[in-house]
Formats: sequence, C-alpha cells, structure tokens
Amino acid sequence: MNKLRLAAPVAALLLVMGCSKTADSQDQNTATATPSADVKQVAITAIVEHPALDAVRVGVEDELKDAGFIQGQNIKVVFQSAQGNTATAGQIAKKFIGDKSAAIVAIGTPSAQAVAASTRDIPLVFAAVTDPVAAKLTPSWEASGTNVTGVSDALPLEPQIDLIKALLPNVKNIGFVYSPGEVNSTTIFEQLKTTLAKDGIGAIGAPAQRTADVTTAARSLLGKVDVIYSTTDNNVVSAYESLYKVGIENKLPLIASDPDSAKRGAVAALGANYYDMGRQTGKIVVRILNGESAGAIAPEKMATFDLILNKKSAALMGITLPQAIIDSAKEVIE
Repeated sequence: MNKLRLAAPVAALLLVMGCSKTADSQDQNTATATPSADVKQVAITAIVEHPALDAVRVGVEDELKDAGFIQGQNIKVVFQSAQGNTATAGQIAKKFIGDKSAAIVAIGTPSAQAVAASTRDIPLVFAAVTDPVAAKLTPSWEASGTNVTGVSDALPLEPQIDLIKALLPNVKNIGFVYSPGEVNSTTIFEQLKTTLAKDGIGAIGAPAQRTADVTTAARSLLGKVDVIYSTTDNNVVSAYESLYKVGIENKLPLIASDPDSAKRGAVAALGANYYDMGRQTGKIVVRILNGESAGAIAPEKMATFDLILNKKSAALMGITLPQAIIDSAKEVIE
C-alpha cells in the first residue's frame, strides 16, 4: 500500500475518516539523427507540457545524469511535446522509433499509447499513467514480457476523499471535471462514483473535451456540487487557471490530486511528487540502458504522496483549514 507523506495525526484522521514549447522546440538536441553506437539516444515525449509533467521529465534527466550518463558524451536525450494533440503524439512516436532510440520515455497515457501502438521492439518506459492495464499498455501489474514498463501515478482515492470530508464535513456532492478521451480520468471517475456512494456522497462529472472547454464544464457544476475535485487529467491541469477563476468567482473550493495544482489555486492537493516520479522512471531507464529487458521489469507505483495547502485560496473559497491538517502538510502556500 502506498505510504502517504503526512504527519501522524492527520494521516490517522484521514485514514479513520475513511509540461510552451512547440513539438520540435524543446529537443535538448533537435537534430535527431540516428545516434552512434557509443552514444545511446533516450527519447522523451509528453502529451502536453504543464508543471507536473515537466517535473517528470526533469526527474528522468537528473537520474540519468546521476547514473553517469552525460549529454553529448555517452547519451543523447531528446524531448518533444505533442501539445495535447494525439495525432502529433503518434508522429513523435514514429520519429523516435525511426531514430532507433535505445529507450522511449512516454509521459502521460496518450503519448504512451501512441508509442506502444508503433513499436514492439524499442523499450517503452511510461510515466504519469494512472492505469496502464486499462490503457492496454500492459496486460497486468506484473512484468509484461513485452517492451513496456514504467511508473504509474495511481493513488488511492480514499485518503483524498477523507481530505475532502475533513475540509468540508457537510459535503453532499463532488464535481469532477475531466477529459472523456483520457482513460486515466474516465477510470478514476468510475472509481470515484463507486467509492463515494458508500458514504452517500454524489459524484457529478463534467466532461471537457479540450482545454478550452474546462471553464464551461466547471460552470456547469455550479449549484450542483460543494467542491470540485480534479486529478491528473492533462486537459484540466493544463487549464487549471480557468478552473481557479470559476472557483474564486463562485466561492467553490477546488481540491486536487496534482500537488502543483495547489500552487496554481487549489485549496489543497494530495498526490504524487512528480519530480520523484521522474527519478523513479529514470532508474528504470538506467536499468534498461545497462542491459535489462523492459519486459522483465514490473510496472511500479509511487511510494509516497505530498499534501500541499494554499491558504490564500482557502480564504477566497470560504474554507477554514484545520490546524492539524496545516501541521501535516509538506508545504503551506501563504
């Protein structure tokens, strides 16, 4: 079971209560010619750029450096963002495969699916994929025996629901803005409905096909819900300021599972540290570069989670933060 990075009192309370760059501008080396035999290419692609996914990429790069892989000497790290476009994600995947990369790191489910659909040979290491089985990247959580492995950002819903109930004891309905085309989000929405039903709490979904739809989706929840909860949905995270604006204008609290969302306006966020996830992903890449087969490495989950609070957002959205929860946070934004 994942271990939450919370102080004991609030951990007990919660438990008891229940990546703008264009697609070709961020290459660390945009000349993606086939690497020489002495210089292995590690290609990194993300479905979109926002702070959480960017932190994953930096974590991977730092882990490679610490393992002795020096850019331009014995490794060539390249990066391209799909800018939220799944067709572009497919084009990037094919390019990296044509480059004969030693490994491809795919950040976000759509990018990972694009790579998986294009190669069964080049090692694929996914990151920030909530459910690789539902996404059909791996047949199970065991070693796949294929070219795919990686690190999931799956986290238990119960502690997050307990956090919501601790902050809003009278909560009746929770709103969930999500991208219906992202399996990460649809899976979590179904789990959310099932889990909340046990406590007699409703879950109301508001689909947003594009980042431009996030504001409209959030406004559709006004008068129906007591709080909006968001996960790592890439559309929503990319447009979090839109969600924040709706929350501020209507005193509708926002609670997230992406810690960076607290820095962008959520009252509270309990979730994975995405830089740490990048380091964990990088360790897998290093193992592959050193000769291990991706298919022999079982997919991993994050071991710890951070609680981040935003006092200013709490005040603006009408939430009083209990001192015990403040004391348990890794970071409190004033």
